[in-house]
Parts: sequence; C-alpha cells; structure tokens
Amino acid sequence: MRKFVTDVLHEHHVSDIETNMMVLAVDEVCANIIIHGHPSDQADYVKINIDFTPEGIWFEIVDTGAAFDIMKYNEPILEDLIKNKQKGGVGIMLVKKIMDKIEFKVSAKKNTLKLYKQVTFES
Repeated sequence: MRKFVTDVLHEHHVSDIETNMMVLAVDEVCANIIIHGHPSDQADYVKINIDFTPEGIWFEIVDTGAAFDIMKYNEPILEDLIKNKQKGGVGIMLVKKIMDKIEFKVSAKKNTLKLYKQVTFES
C-alpha cells in the first residue's frame, strides 16, 4: 500500500516531503482498519482510490469491517502517554494534523473515509 501511494504521488509530481506525510497518514488509517476492523473474514477488504484536483489530493479508503469514525476519536494527552510509557495512540492524531479535511460515512455494507490534502504540484 505504501509503495502504491508513493508511486502514484510521485507520478503526479508531489514533493517528497508531502508524499511522505500523506503516505504516513494513509498507512496509519489502513493499518488501523486491518488491525481493529477486520477480525478474520476473508470477505472484508480495504480499497484505496486517489483523486487529484488542481488544488490537492483526495484519498478515499473504503472497507467492510467494523466502523470507526475517526472524527469522534478523543485524542490522548501526549504527556500521559509518555508518563505511562504507552505504545501507540498517536496515529489518528497524526492523521488529523497531516490532512486538511476528513470525512467519514457509514452505509449498510461499507465504511468510506475520505482524506484531503492541499498540495502544490511540482513541475
């Protein structure tokens, strides 16, 4: 997945810095979907669509696992994570800081998460 997103962004002349940030965000979301949303049903899937606009990029991530609305996630207090030596818990916070817009929709058979990042395309 990381290679796919990286290759597509590079084909569209997105800078390495912006590419790395977006790959991190998409990877975090997909990892969470796979780890937390898909018990073991082989009918489940994760699909990524990437759409380019003149101003930026939309990532549409569709899955059929357990729904999780990223917008309702309460971010942890970093000091508490450090104090308790807790691993994890900052991925969604990073996604929210990296991306400019986030939309989430649940239907009867699928979850759709859209992530948008405004970018300047290199020539």
